[in-house]
Amino acid sequence: MVLTGGGARAAYQVGVIKAVAELVPEGAPMPFRVVCGTSAGAIIGSVLAAHANDFHAGVGTIERFWSHFRVGQVWRNDLRAVAAAALRWLGALCTAGAIVRPPHSLFDNAPLRVTLESHVNFARIQQSLYRGDLDALAVIASPYHGGKSRAYYMTRDEPKAQSEQWSGGVPTHLTLDHLMASAAVPFLFPAVRLEDGFYGDGAMRQLEPLAPSIHLGADRVLIVGVRPSQSASVPMEPSFGQIFGFMLDTLFMSSMRDELERIERDNRLIAAAASSPAGLRPIQALLIEPSVDPGEIVASHAPTMPFAVRMLMRFLVAANRGGRLLLSYLLFEGAYAKKLIDLGYRDAMARRAELQSFLSSEE
Repeated sequence: MVLTGGGARAAYQVGVIKAVAELVPEGAPMPFRVVCGTSAGAIIGSVLAAHANDFHAGVGTIERFWSHFRVGQVWRNDLRAVAAAALRWLGALCTAGAIVRPPHSLFDNAPLRVTLESHVNFARIQQSLYRGDLDALAVIASPYHGGKSRAYYMTRDEPKAQSEQWSGGVPTHLTLDHLMASAAVPFLFPAVRLEDGFYGDGAMRQLEPLAPSIHLGADRVLIVGVRPSQSASVPMEPSFGQIFGFMLDTLFMSSMRDELERIERDNRLIAAAASSPAGLRPIQALLIEPSVDPGEIVASHAPTMPFAVRMLMRFLVAANRGGRLLLSYLLFEGAYAKKLIDLGYRDAMARRAELQSFLSSEE
């Protein structure tokens, strides 16, 4: 299972996973032997990995977690914190950074670390690997010192040997720092220091989003995205908030479709060859994306944002229709999350036959 990044939109992935759980017997282990997550997807994947021995229990845990999410659990949103950050940015701009240094990020996401400490159990993830309920968990993060994104992973077997084909794989003991780094959206949240430098959101420079899962042994890959194949356009001059939302949308718009086309070409090549070409094996991939643009859903939930954040959105000119794109990634509120969970569930159940075929070992 590959879970892409997407901020608050990741609630959609929870809905898809909830639908998958209905196709799995009660009390059965998680059907996905390899889990790869980016940004918010890495958080969901880590919670599920900790409950790999009981898929339904894991899905119930992540649904409760996401349904009761609040902005205050992700970043400091009190009036004092938001005003202080805004004033510091203004002071840095007015003094050209000579007197007041700009902050490292727009928001202080220290609350997210506290939230994850109480919801992600790395010891249980290790137990899932030791028991054989899970083969591998990978968390994707991107270095700010250059190069493409890297997959930090734990496996039940010996670490995969480094190769030219997968130089981005890093065997390690995953920690909270890896999750924080994977979810450190540029400009919004501060970078996180890992072993060899500072890292940010794994969606940055993620040129081969399916490579980690394939290198870790997957031959069937379920990809759950958070962006519809086509988004509604807004015929108006873009505001700063709309431009920033477009930048986030571009960040999370991975090269997934290019990857899927490459896999289809490789599969045809394998089928046409008398024997499988060296280094290639057939891969079955299934992509599920929103049938409705989350930017349209978020409009009715914008008033639930905390007062200080609503004021900040107005300052960024993101409180109008053009700013819905930005809000759809930032609105960590339960009512909006439940709408996305319902959408993900409906979209997945509409493809029930495909999912059942995918989960079956007969094909």
